[in-house]
This record gives sequence, structure tokens and C-alpha cells, in this order.
Amino acid sequence: MTQQESSERFWKKFYGPNMGYVQEQYELYLENKDSVDSSLKEMFDQYGAPKELIEGQQAEVASNKGLSSDISAKQLTSAIKLVEAIRRYGHLKAEIYPVGSGIASDNTLVDPSYYNLSRDVLEAIPAEWVWDSTVQGVNNAQDVVDYLLAQYAGTISFEYDHVNNDEERLWFQENIESGKYRFPFSEKEKKELLGKIVDVEGFENFLAKTFVAQKRFSIEGLEMMVPILDRIVQNSFYDETEEILMGMAHRGRLSVLTHILGKPFDKLFSEFHPSADKELVPSSPGSRAITYGWTGDVKYHFGAKRDVGEEKPSPTKITLAHNPSHLEFVNPVVEGFTRAAQDFRFQKGSPEQNVNKAFSILIHGDAAFIGEGVVAETFNLSALDGYRTGGTLHIIANNLVGFTTGQRQGRSTRYASDLAKGFEVPIIHVNADDPEACISAATLAYDYRKKFQKDVLIDLVGYRRYGHNEMDEPRATQPKLYQSIDQHPTCANVYAKRLQEEGILAENTFEEMKEAVFNKLQGIYDDMTESVNENPEALPVPQALQNGLSDIETSVPKDLLLSLNKGLLKRPESFQSFKKLEKILSKRHNTFEKDEKADWAVAEALAYASILQDGIPIRITGQDSERGTFAHRHLMLHDVDSSDTYCPMHGLDEAKATFDIHNSPLSEAAVLGFEYGYSVKAPKTLVVWEAQFGDFANAGQVIFDQFISSGRAKWDERSNMVMLLPHGYEGQGPEHSSARAERFLTMAAENNWIVANVTTSAQFFHLLRRQAALVDSEAARPLVVLTPKSLLRSPRVVSTIEEFTNGKFQSLIPQPGLELTSKKAKRLLIGTGKVMVDIQEKMSESLEKYEDIHVVRLEQIYPFPEKKIQEVIDGCPKLQEVVWVQEEPRNMGAWNFVKELLYRMLENTKLELHYVGRTERSSPSVGDPHIHKTEQRRIVQKALELSEGGETNEGN
Repeated sequence: MTQQESSERFWKKFYGPNMGYVQEQYELYLENKDSVDSSLKEMFDQYGAPKELIEGQQAEVASNKGLSSDISAKQLTSAIKLVEAIRRYGHLKAEIYPVGSGIASDNTLVDPSYYNLSRDVLEAIPAEWVWDSTVQGVNNAQDVVDYLLAQYAGTISFEYDHVNNDEERLWFQENIESGKYRFPFSEKEKKELLGKIVDVEGFENFLAKTFVAQKRFSIEGLEMMVPILDRIVQNSFYDETEEILMGMAHRGRLSVLTHILGKPFDKLFSEFHPSADKELVPSSPGSRAITYGWTGDVKYHFGAKRDVGEEKPSPTKITLAHNPSHLEFVNPVVEGFTRAAQDFRFQKGSPEQNVNKAFSILIHGDAAFIGEGVVAETFNLSALDGYRTGGTLHIIANNLVGFTTGQRQGRSTRYASDLAKGFEVPIIHVNADDPEACISAATLAYDYRKKFQKDVLIDLVGYRRYGHNEMDEPRATQPKLYQSIDQHPTCANVYAKRLQEEGILAENTFEEMKEAVFNKLQGIYDDMTESVNENPEALPVPQALQNGLSDIETSVPKDLLLSLNKGLLKRPESFQSFKKLEKILSKRHNTFEKDEKADWAVAEALAYASILQDGIPIRITGQDSERGTFAHRHLMLHDVDSSDTYCPMHGLDEAKATFDIHNSPLSEAAVLGFEYGYSVKAPKTLVVWEAQFGDFANAGQVIFDQFISSGRAKWDERSNMVMLLPHGYEGQGPEHSSARAERFLTMAAENNWIVANVTTSAQFFHLLRRQAALVDSEAARPLVVLTPKSLLRSPRVVSTIEEFTNGKFQSLIPQPGLELTSKKAKRLLIGTGKVMVDIQEKMSESLEKYEDIHVVRLEQIYPFPEKKIQEVIDGCPKLQEVVWVQEEPRNMGAWNFVKELLYRMLENTKLELHYVGRTERSSPSVGDPHIHKTEQRRIVQKALELSEGGETNEGN
């Protein structure tokens, strides 16, 4: 057989659109052989061009239809291209906008005339030559075009060509083009669907009439969001799903709370507070309290939980996360919830993840989805081992405008959903005024997530019937859009008319349905009472947070520490890690065993190991946290031959819980939010997030502000997570010096978290163990630790084994070698962190020279250990002055936090209060390391020189 015969026989296996795809790939192959899949490259290398078959097919068609072979060859190729174009670009012609889109759509690519194709020509081409499916009534290429436009360019359309997995693309193609994705509605189901829409619309109308000019962020224009969610929940009852974790912004939140989460209507009504001095009291007993934390939040920020489907094969719990006005920042929090719900953590080794146990639904605003960077950060987590949750169902609540900003000002893309394409997320656009198409979209999205365990997005395109929050006038900024909206019937009216035309709904039934909803809600409201509330106040802080933490025992027996230390050097048989590294690890662990001393890395490892022995799971993530930014941790080893990995924590015989450690992507906001969510959902787990440098936490400020620091007070959302923020002035410039302690201290109140800056390895050991002891307790709270950099290897932070086997964490410690108080001291230095070690080094040069100076280290800045500092002051009878020392600029660091506390303590004494440190600056530090050293020497020198005058407590 000749090469040509072999090629022709091979290419005869391909038909219709498959051939069009092959031809397209061959053109790419001619440009760059490596640009196509390796299997296609091998095929083209062996069998050459597929043009012989195309020419043969074209000639056969031309002969059958009496067309000239030259013309038909071009036209058949064009027809194949048109079919492919409809798949790719049908959305450009789709009817997905209930009202004007605001962006003109060029649908030339799906117009037959663009390919020089007339109706006569298309009708002359058999359907099987351009399409490999069979549908009744589809006989020729024109029928194919009409049919595919109905599937791809109706009130529902699709974008999946950017998904690089062939199986996924073909799955979508088969579901769409066969029509299987269309939900088969019976007459009863259509009436039930209308009833759900009427319920939502009626609820929103009732709120508008009853609570005039109050913010509610109405769902009107996107009512179908609620039935979509309901369909997804209904589908989950027949799978292994135990939990659905949801996040959404304000738009439609009240309707979702009541209709999906089952929040009682009277409970919601009570939260509107119609007057300043009265409150609405629900009729149902036991539901009077309207806040979750002690300060509470506005009604459209609250979440809820609900158990549903008790009578179904797989009952489900739904959780809607609390969400502040930073709209999209709840996304990673919900993903953290979901991963925590999927992980089993109470056995040795790594957690066992079951992605079928839980899934997440994220509802986005169209402007925020494309505008907020945290959305992209969260998408980037979706396929990473440490963060994947087996696919999230995304819904864009697309109301065409963000507050007052239109699409042309709000994004540089055609669709709000275009961001998702970069992460190969398939997109389903659907018109919110076509309820049946919306349910079909929900079903298809659910099935895709279930099959491929990947994210999928529904772009629910509707409008916003009122202003952003019902209190602003949208016609001032979007006059043309609101002319269309004002004339446009509601979704319920549109669908009711459709069912009437289908003969399913009697003419008066729709009005009766609306009246029934109003009467039900009015009855609930009428049963409520008003109660005078002249002086409303926030609830008190829980007693468990008011109590101190000094009674927590954190010491570990010596024999256990030695056993854990030995276990950390175990390696699997044949595992070959980097020899130089093994020497370092062996040396420091042997030092602990033989010399009974531990540096920072050993102390940290022993803290984690002993916590695992206590049965508490640990999860650690951060940029380069497996090794540690400063190469101190090494809790994930790499085989030099195979690149296999091994975590020494997994080999501990004593471990009773999982140890999970991951390098995070280069993200702060999303990863920090994820870990916060994980810690809330898994309260029995010690969750640790580490910044590469402390100042990197800047990029996660919203998560600190809106969730970690205040979530307990607003929503009673408990987190016990640990944040490790490398901090210390070592001449590395303004971006690698300060963890911005001042920001955390500014937010410190009501014992909402702990802020520490420890200077010995034993202190860090006890601090971590104390935090672990708080898991799953009312006293749980986050911990912010300013961790060292150069001190990681300093002999001055090394602790003896007795400091691990005895004692506990101390919020205030004397400078090593000194007692807690001094009978001789005239000056008391108080400071925190690395600068105190610098002072220790200077004083060690001549201890006698500094007999008049006493030094204590503030290891826990908040809660501030006022009583312990008072004991020190009282125990130094010759004291003349108290000096606060810090290396940060005066307007940064802890000074502005501690000075008022210290002033108050010294108020009725003759003692002066001085500040020693850098002057006020806009930048955290200088950039020149030589200037830094000069400044650092000056701080230490000034701190150790008895001064005259200076800043005192007088006049402050």
C-alpha cells in the first residue's frame, strides 16, 4: 500500500465536525508542530495532511447536488466553519438580556453571509457532512444551523471552548446539542416554579410597602436566583452531599435567607427597626434576639444555617456565610469552610479529603466579580492540592450596573464573567426572565461539577428594578436603562403569561397566587408587637473572653519531648533527602537530645509534635512555609532522586491527629480568608497562616479588618487561627522590616485576639501550645505573632529543656540573666522583640556598667499585662524613669498603643515616661543597610544612657 493510500484510508475515519477540528489543528501544526497535542502531532507526522478526504467528501456532495466541485469545496468548508463558529460564538447572538445590555454585540461570526453561504447552498449540504449528531427534523446544513442557533443563541448560551480538556468540551457539546441539558418540566412543575417566583416577588413587594425607604438590596430583576439555588439543593439530596456552603453579597440576600435558609419572616421583619426607640418583637417565642455577636451587624450582612431534606436519601445542611460590605472577600472564606467540611483530620498523617461531602456556591455581583482581585486569587486556589474543594458553583447576579457605574466604566471585557476563562471555567449565560432556561442552567452546572469536580459559572443576566439600595435614584445616572426597566414586566408576570398561553394557568390564578403571598406575610407582621426600647445597648463581651489566659498549663514531660525529637528524625526506608540539609537537621535535634537546648526551629517542631500527641490536628500554609522563608522549618522533605516528599510529622508514633502543611500561591487575601474559613469551620483544629514577610499581610487587610478581628463580635464566628508574621529591623528596607504591629494593636479590643512578639524558643513553644489548648472553647481567639528573622538562628533565643518541661508562657519576662525586679535600678526599659536582644548584647559587654538599668521584655502586647508591669515597677524602689524602647518609627510599632496605658499607670507617681526609638516616618524604615545600622546603634545607645528630661506623663 502506498503512503497516499494509507493516508486516505486513515483519514476516512473522520467525519463532519471532527474533520473540521482536525483540519483546524493541521493548520496550527503547519505553523508550529509543537502547538498541537502530541497525539495529533504524531498522527500528522505519519499520515500527512487530511486534505485528501475533505476533497473527496466535497466532490461527492457536489456530485449529488449538481454543484460545481470548486464552489462546493469552498462552501462545505465554510459550512463546517459556521457550525464550529456557532459553538464558539453563538453567545454573541444570544437573547440573554431581559433589558438592554448596554454593550453592542457583533455577531458577524455566526452569520452565514460572513462565510458567503446562502440558504440554498446550506440546504443542499447533507446534515451528516457538517454535524455528527442525529435529531429528528434536522436533514441538511440549514437545519443544523437553525437547530444549533436555538441551542447556543437562545435565552441560554455557553462558553466552553476555552476549556482545554477534550472530555469536558465534548461533554458540554453532547449535552447541549442533544438537548439533554433541558430540564423536562411537567405542567405541575411549571406551576410550582411560578409559585416560587411569586413567593420571592411577593416578599420583596411586601418589604417595599411595609418598610419604606429602608435598605434591603432587593433581588427584583433577578428573582430566578432563588429557584436556581433551590434546584441545586434539591439535586444534592440524591448524592453524598452533607453540607452546602454558600457565600453572597447583599443583592437578594434577604430573599435567600428566608426562602432557602428558612429564616423566619418575623425574625427578619424584627431586624428592620421601624423607629429609633422601638423594636419589633417576633410572635414566635425564643426568637427575640436579633444579633449573633455582642455588637451585631446589619440585616443584609448576616448569614444562617439550616438542616434540610430530612426525608430525602441524603439530608443536607446549608450554611450561608456572614459577609461584610467588602463584597467578594467572603469567597475564600467559604472555600475554607468547604475544605474543612471535606477533610477528616483525626488520624495520623495527612487529612483524608472527600469532595463529595460538601460543595460551595458563590454568588457574585457582576461589577465586583470582574473588579475585585480576590475573585481571581480565589479561582487560582481551585486546583491546588492544599485548597481544592472539588469544584464551586458560581453564580453572577448580573444586574448590568454596579451602584451607579455602568459596564463601560466598570470593566474592560465584554462579559463580567470573562475573568473565569483564564481559569478554564465553563460559562453558562442565561436570561433571568426565562425561568425554565435558568433551571436547565442550574442542572447542567450541577452535573458538570459533580462529574468533573471543577468550578463552573452561571451568568444570570437580569437587571436591578430599583436603585442600588432602594434609597438612591438610579434614573439620574442610568436614564436610558431605567426607561427600559420601568416598561418591563416582572419575571413572574412574564412567566405567568407564558403559562397562560400554554393553557397551563387559568387567567385569574396568577392574581390569586400574589394575593395569597401578601396575605400570609401581612398576617405574620400583624401578629408581631412593638416594644419600647429607650436605651438599646450592645450585649456584653462573653465572660470566657474577659477571663485571663494565665492558668493554661503548657509544659511537656522530658521523656515525651525526647521521644518526639527522636521521631522527627525518622525517614521512610530508601528516602534520600538532601544530605547537607539532613546534617543540619540531625545536628540541631542531636543538640536538643545531648545538650538539652533547643533553637527556634526545634522548639516550633516540638510544639507541633506535642500538639499532635494531644490529639489536635494542625494545618499550616503560607508562601514557602514548608521550608520556611528563612530556611529554618523544613517540615516537608524532598527526595533528591525521585522528588517524592515526606513530612517528618507524619512519622511520629505519638501523633493522634493529622498534620497538613502546604506552600500557598503568591496570595495573601484569598489564602488568609481561606484559612480563616477553615479555622471557623474546624474549631478543633489549630490553623496557622504564615506571611513570607510580615508586611505581606498588608495585602490581606480586608480579611483582618472585616473577619478575623471583628467576626466574633459581629457574628459570633469563632476563630482560633494563628498568624505568623516575620518582623524585625535588620537593614532589609521598608518592605521587609515591619509586620505593621500598630495595625493589629489599633484593632485590639474586647480581647478579640492576642498580639505577641516573643524572644525565646521556649516562649514560642508555650505560646503555640497555649493557643492549641484554646481550640473549640469559648475562650478561643486568633493569635498574631511577630516572629523573628535573624533571631531564628541566634544563640540568644535558645532555651534549655527545663524551660519546656516546666513553666508556661509569660506575657512579661526579665532580660535573661536578670531578676524580674531590681533594688538598684533607676531606669526601667520596656520593649518588645528583636531590639531587646540587641540591648541584651550591648549590656553583656559590661554588666557592671548598667547596674542602674533594669530591662523587661513585653512578650504579649495585647492583652496588655498591666498587673505584671505594675509588680515590676513596685519592685524597683529607686526607679526614676520608665523608658519604652522600640525599633519601629514613633508613629508605628507598639508605642501609640502602650503609651496611654503606661501614662495611666504612672499618673500618680513621680516617674517619667520616655520614648526611645526612631522618629516619626511615613515609610517603615530606611532603605540603606548602613544607615539602618547607624540608627539601630543610636537606639540601643540612647536606651542605655540615663537621660535628663524628655517625654513624660505630664500633660498627656
